[in-house]
Amino acid sequence: MAKKKEEKNKHTGVVTPTSLAFFEKYINNPSPTGFEWAGQRMWLDYLEPYVDEYFTDNYGTAVGVINPQANYKVVIEAHADEISWFVNYITSDGLIYVIRNGGSDHQIAPSKRVNIHTDQGIVKAVFGWPAIHTRHGEKEEAPQLKNIFLDCGCTSKEEVEKLGIHVGCVVTYEDEFMVLNDRYYVGRALDNRAGGFMIAEVARLLKENNQTLPFGLYIVNSVQEEIGLRGAEMIAHRIKPNVAIVTDVTHDTTTPMINKITQGDLACGRGPVVSYAPAVQTNLNKLLIRTAEQHGIPFQRQASSRSTGTDTDSFAYSNGGVPSALISLPLRYMHTTVEMIHKEDVDNVIRLIYESLLNISDGQDFRTFQ
Repeated sequence: MAKKKEEKNKHTGVVTPTSLAFFEKYINNPSPTGFEWAGQRMWLDYLEPYVDEYFTDNYGTAVGVINPQANYKVVIEAHADEISWFVNYITSDGLIYVIRNGGSDHQIAPSKRVNIHTDQGIVKAVFGWPAIHTRHGEKEEAPQLKNIFLDCGCTSKEEVEKLGIHVGCVVTYEDEFMVLNDRYYVGRALDNRAGGFMIAEVARLLKENNQTLPFGLYIVNSVQEEIGLRGAEMIAHRIKPNVAIVTDVTHDTTTPMINKITQGDLACGRGPVVSYAPAVQTNLNKLLIRTAEQHGIPFQRQASSRSTGTDTDSFAYSNGGVPSALISLPLRYMHTTVEMIHKEDVDNVIRLIYESLLNISDGQDFRTFQ
């Protein structure tokens, strides 16, 4: 009995050395909200061998399509953008104040190195912070949006502007991808370029396994999720899908300072997270769970009070109502530069989406009664 259980729970790897090399390159490439084009081009170059055609919209959402002639349309979706900063004010002595582009965390900013993106190229800068020696005896002031600032080594506003920096330039952290203890992928923007990577891997598996789908599959990498699910909102109206399976990240709640009573009990390494929420269509969700159980894919459950806070909401409430579901990837330290995801969870999210697609029929009606 123990041996059978061990065989049932044996992990099935999916990510290959080649796909991991793409993932690292994809994560290291900056893709801030509103400026996702370079990352989208990179993503489409990777996806193109596995789809029949692709297209982009005016704001940069990228879509690969398998069986574009089919009437019944299924979407698998992630979002491409990462949080960042905008240059907002340049002082006369050459320091730069910023505002958020998405949910950037002001508390992690001090002493971080950044890239300021200009038409002349990348300009390096740092978030400065007063030395501990100078704060002795003073009331400690925590980092806030009003007191964090960038220093690019200039001593005047004119010198800053000569570098090509102006109000509206976008700023990203320079932290890069790494593997930690051969167990975790670590980096900035795993929220949610990990999702874009996973749906591309689903397309790869379909192609390599010679799977023929009875419907049109739209592999969607949306823009502008971090500022209100806007890319998904736009593309949902263009595609008009019949079904949508969205993947994003959710919180690992096992680290300090997180309340499981309010945030739930979720952990990296325990599998994909299936969500319960008003926007999640019940029967599509049941299909995901049956699929996971059928293939021995470990999974966790999460409940959302009103909205899921993900692109699921945009798809669900579009076009008269689209059966939608959410598969989340547990992640530690969201919206920092050291986001962490478990390697096995990545494999299992890919497997769950892939196997779920094979369980969807052409024209399937997900209504409970008619």
